[in-house]
Amino acid sequence: MTTTPLTASETPTRQVSHHVSQSVFDGSRLRVVLLVDVHDGAHQQFLEAYEQLCNQVASVPGHISDQLCQSIENPSQWLITSEWESAPPFLTWVNSEEHVQMVKPLHSCVRDTRSLRFHVVRETGGPAAHARPGGRRLQTAPRIGDGLIRHALTFTVRPGSEETVAKLLSEYASPEPQVDDTTRLCRTSLFMHGNRVVRAIEVRGDLLAALRHVARQPEVRAVEEAINPYLEQDRDLNDPDSARVFFTRAALPAVHHVTAGQDGPDARRHALYYPARAGGGLRLAELLAQQDEAAADDPRGPVLRSTIFQRDDVVVRLVDVSGGLDADPGAILGLADPAQAREAIALLDAAALGADPSALSASTLALLLDHARMRPVTDRRSPDA
Repeated sequence: MTTTPLTASETPTRQVSHHVSQSVFDGSRLRVVLLVDVHDGAHQQFLEAYEQLCNQVASVPGHISDQLCQSIENPSQWLITSEWESAPPFLTWVNSEEHVQMVKPLHSCVRDTRSLRFHVVRETGGPAAHARPGGRRLQTAPRIGDGLIRHALTFTVRPGSEETVAKLLSEYASPEPQVDDTTRLCRTSLFMHGNRVVRAIEVRGDLLAALRHVARQPEVRAVEEAINPYLEQDRDLNDPDSARVFFTRAALPAVHHVTAGQDGPDARRHALYYPARAGGGLRLAELLAQQDEAAADDPRGPVLRSTIFQRDDVVVRLVDVSGGLDADPGAILGLADPAQAREAIALLDAAALGADPSALSASTLALLLDHARMRPVTDRRSPDA
């Protein structure tokens, strides 16, 4: 089954639900900001690498424009901004192997980078773009968050090493949660599905500062070194380029988050794995997001919170559930609507899920839930999180 995502001009901008604090699926324009610190003496090399990158990205679907700016206070600081029709085409490109290869020439001439992504909410210079037929759309209203940033990493380990890796990942000492005056690690949850590992974190404050803080901790570094021999993708943590490429490929960004209720005494966290057929990951994540948003308005639903993570054809949904996991398989899977459930199941890679393709197409949601359920390894909350 082949699906073609709608462009921003084709997708209507929907009213923002107060339950949704994060989503890339509202069809509004995206502004991407890349802060770059260039090595002394490498400015010409940086400009040449940028020109090459600029020529390549100009042909990427959904790209509108970009700018390169240099600081008037510190010549080593540069700013690259780009505008996109909406978030999905940008995410498709930035999470691709093509992008990993495309930015390699920049690595040797930059000291540090920081990427920020924003939906456009307001602009000056005339009537609101979203009000014009076919115009470039704006986000209809600000989203109200809960102060947490959610991010995940995923990687695979060599078949046969799963139990060893699970033991290593479950026994490490938790790092100090307080990063600085404004940043704190709130929760780390690890799950496995076969030989795939997913590590999800919740941070209050600066995500990049938190990730760097964790990477510097001796107890974390020891675990990372211990699992190195079992990784399917080789990495050398002492080689900055090797580590950078590994963590770039492992990044599993959050693309949608909905909060429907508050924790109770029976609340439990679960992770569900939805491997997609080639090219179907983003559409599958969008279907799940639509279902989560609709279900959040039902106060009787079992899902208290849901975060969807997606990169390429890997889709993972982290859900906090009230009651047992099997109480309402459709709602817990995010597939309560029969038509959307059929489309989502058609997008799944049954072999990667460990299911028989013919059985999956005719399966009950309870059976699908059993296949999608990830094995919990550890779930740690910081005090006062």
